[in-house]
Amino acid sequence: MTDFNFFDSVCAVVQQIPSGSVTTYGAIARFLGASSSSRMVGWALNQSFRSQFEIPAHRVVNRMGILSGKAAFGHPDLMQKLLENEGIQVVNDKIVDFEKHFWDPVLLIE
Repeated sequence: MTDFNFFDSVCAVVQQIPSGSVTTYGAIARFLGASSSSRMVGWALNQSFRSQFEIPAHRVVNRMGILSGKAAFGHPDLMQKLLENEGIQVVNDKIVDFEKHFWDPVLLIE
């Protein structure tokens, strides 16, 4: 799989995350058959701002529900504000009730 195809695959998965839900870099990597590529998922999302399509990258967090990618949003509070606009509460850069809001990409194939 080339980086370009991986990038496209990551973006396609992220576009499927429902509003009010989040997933993790690792869940996306596992879904794509590249379980050790969580960091590559993050890299792809960092580039997604250049996409002609809307990619809701704010819905992807680390495995503990922490907004680890918030620096990529240009303002330190933007990722949190986007999530809160979708009804997700964030305290100290961590999603409250993370398990309740978690969306597993495996749902795409069920």
